[in-house]
This record gives sequence, C-alpha cells and structure tokens, in this order.
Amino acid sequence: MCVLSTATVFLAKAVDTYEIARLVPAVTPDSIETLLSIISASMLVIATFAVASMVSAYASASNTATPRSFPLVIADDVSQNALSTFIGAFIFSIVALMALKNSYYDKAGRFALFALTLMILAMVIITFVRWVDRIARLGRLGGTIDKVEAATAAALQQRRCAPTLLGVPARRHQNEGQAIYGGTIGYVQRVEVTALQTFAEKSRVRITVAALPGTFSAPGRTLAYVTADSGDLSDLDTNQITKAFLIGGNRTFDEDPRFGLIVLSEIASRALSPAVNDPGTAISIIGTFVRLFALLSEPLEEGDRLSCKFDRVAVPEISLRDMFDDAFTAIARDGAGAIEVAGRLQKAFHSLASTGDAAMREVAMHHARLALARAENALELAEDLEVVRKLAKFTHSA
Repeated sequence: MCVLSTATVFLAKAVDTYEIARLVPAVTPDSIETLLSIISASMLVIATFAVASMVSAYASASNTATPRSFPLVIADDVSQNALSTFIGAFIFSIVALMALKNSYYDKAGRFALFALTLMILAMVIITFVRWVDRIARLGRLGGTIDKVEAATAAALQQRRCAPTLLGVPARRHQNEGQAIYGGTIGYVQRVEVTALQTFAEKSRVRITVAALPGTFSAPGRTLAYVTADSGDLSDLDTNQITKAFLIGGNRTFDEDPRFGLIVLSEIASRALSPAVNDPGTAISIIGTFVRLFALLSEPLEEGDRLSCKFDRVAVPEISLRDMFDDAFTAIARDGAGAIEVAGRLQKAFHSLASTGDAAMREVAMHHARLALARAENALELAEDLEVVRKLAKFTHSA
C-alpha cells in the first residue's frame, strides 16, 4: 500500500501529456491542498487508533479464550488491510502535498490528483466502516470460537480428503525397519510427503511415517521407519528424511486438526473454571464439537477423496479415539458437577453415535460412559444424577 500510494502520486502527472488536458475542468491547487491536509492530519490518528484497538483485541482474545487461539486472531485480514489502507492514505497525502507545493502538476495533472484524492477518501471511509464492524467482534469470545472452529473444520476436511496425506495406509504404531530420530526439539508442523517419496524412490527404500503433524519431537522420539528393498541401510543419508519433517516451537492449525480440538476444549475448560463460571460457553463448544465430528462422519462425494500418489511412503490415519479424547475429556472432567453440561454431553454423544459411522458410535458410547461415571462422582443431588442416567441410556444398546 505504501509503494502503491507513492506510485499513484507520480502517475497522476502522466495525464498532462495527453490531449485530454484541454478538456478537463480547472481545479485550484488550494482546494486540493486543503483536502490533502485533512487526510494527512486524520489518517495518522486513525492508524494509531487502529493499532491500539487491534492490540486490545489481541489481549482480549488471549485472556478470555486461550493463548493458543492468538495466531488465528492476529491473522485477521480485514484489520490488517484496514491498517494498510490508513497508512497508505497517509503516505499518499504527504507525498502528493509535497508534489503540489512544488508545482509538479499542470492543469490535467491537478484534476487527476483531485479525482484520485476523492477516490482514496471514499476508499478510506468504506474501509473504516467495515473495519469498525470487524473490530467490534475481533477478540470477543464468540468470534474467537468461530475462528478456531473454521480452522479446525478446514483441517478436518483436508484430512478427510487425504487421510494418509496421499501416502499408503500404515498401521498405527508400526515399528518395522530402521528408526529415524529428529535432531530438533519441538512439534511436527508439517510432513513433506513429496520429499519423502522422492528420497525413497532414489534410495530404493520404503518409509513409514511415525510422527504426524502435532507430534512432539524430542530425543528418542521416532519420526519415521525405513526399510530397504534389498541390501542394508548403512549408507543411508537420514538427514534427507529428517528435513522432510518441519518442526517448530508451537503447534499449528493448518495440518493438525487435533490442535484445533484441543484449543476449543481449553476454551470450554477455562469457561468451566470457578473463576469464570460460564457453562454456557462450554455448552456452545459441545455443539461445535458435534458439528465438527458430524462433518468427519459424512461420506465423501465422488472425486473428493484423493487417491494415493506416494506408494513408497506409508502414513497412519489420525485415531478417532484420540480426537474424542482431545475434545471431550477436559469438558467431561470439569463439567461433571454441572447438570447442564453433563446432560448436554450425553445428548452430544447420542447424536454422534447416531451418525451411522460404526467407529464413531463405538467411541461416542465409550466417552458417554466415562462422562456418566464422572457425573456420578461429582453430582450431589440424586435428581440431577437421575437425569444424566436417563440421557445415557442409549449406551446400554451396545
């Protein structure tokens, strides 16, 4: 925006070289100067106000939701574009004012500059109105939950289409072959399966991924296992394999759907703490989990499921039981003493058990029994406990 604003000021001069210069109305330099002065004086104030509002929204997101949601809040495109527009308009007004003061423009150039100034003023007003509407929601708990849900749904949809990252299916905890360990401590953020396939074809080996995105990599934690088509693996360059695992200090949402589930669970658990005491937020997130897992259980349309491209790389699928643990364990533990949360959990598990997916039904009923056991230990009123037991009757049909 800064470069574009500066270039626009000098492009307005090009109009002076065309025949249209005789047809445009005359615009006095004073009128343009007044308009540019107003823009330059106000844009810097608005930009400062925008930065302060964004920082306040970021702090609110970390305090009311969870610090793990901060990357999604700070990545808000509308706020970033608005700030860029305000700063770009400020630079445009300053550079244009300097050019106008030094008689850089003739009659047509002044008219072009005047028209551009009006366009930029209109763009600033429209951007400001849109940004005010967004900043009112940015950092609010409901908006943060929506952002985390959208990021988790995108990661789940991506994994639905390519459950093994386009590699061949592998058994979970398969530990055959030579173990490859990472040299960096952190979380696996991405697995470059294309690079693993290229290396496997060149070295005539087969690779089994043991660390999916979201796995904590540490000394002694295996990233992959390698088996040779023939011969030994003594001359194998394992650095090429470890480089295919992008490891960073934090988990990310893009290729790690379990992380999104954990963040949502953290928000619900925080809401159920005695200091906050907001069971409504936990109930809302339980509904979010039902939507996400229902999405996971929907059958893919023809052509949506991507076929295997990397026949020498085996990748395990994400365990549905692990995802249920990430989503519901903390809520069932912290909300066991709240009848409204315990009851809503049983309704959610009943809904997920009725999706028609046999694996999801089994896991949902398992967690329903666990949630009932926690409620039996935490609920003190017999009537409340009887309500939860009635809602959990569907588990007896297994």
